[in-house]
Amino acid sequence: MCGLATMVAGTTILDQFQGRTTVMDHAPPGLQGTVAARIIGRGTAKAMVARTDSTISLGFEGEGFPQIPGFAVALVDDSSEVFRGVVVFETNGPADYPQIGTISSATSSLPLYAMRITWSRVSNAKCPLFAGADSAR
Repeated sequence: MCGLATMVAGTTILDQFQGRTTVMDHAPPGLQGTVAARIIGRGTAKAMVARTDSTISLGFEGEGFPQIPGFAVALVDDSSEVFRGVVVFETNGPADYPQIGTISSATSSLPLYAMRITWSRVSNAKCPLFAGADSAR
């Protein structure tokens, strides 16, 4: 049941992301340290965050990181402005959206974007989008 919920969440995120109005042009507060990272269709892993003055680099620590094409989105709850985690998609990302950094594994590096989302549309207590996130943080 939660596998289907995760796929629906991924579709909802992509739909809102394509609308552009929710896309952020800067890194969200709270994107630091170790964060939850989920490849849509797979499990939750963790990513280590490194910041410079102008960009963010995430180091993905888990299995199944995609080769190119792919992209990642840092999710911010639009009602509380709280950063929730990062989702990774195995498809081409937008070429003209503001990129806030990259997410990388040992074999590839993908662009990282940020957006605000209605959190209750993509995650709930029975099927949290970042299941296992407590162990990832």
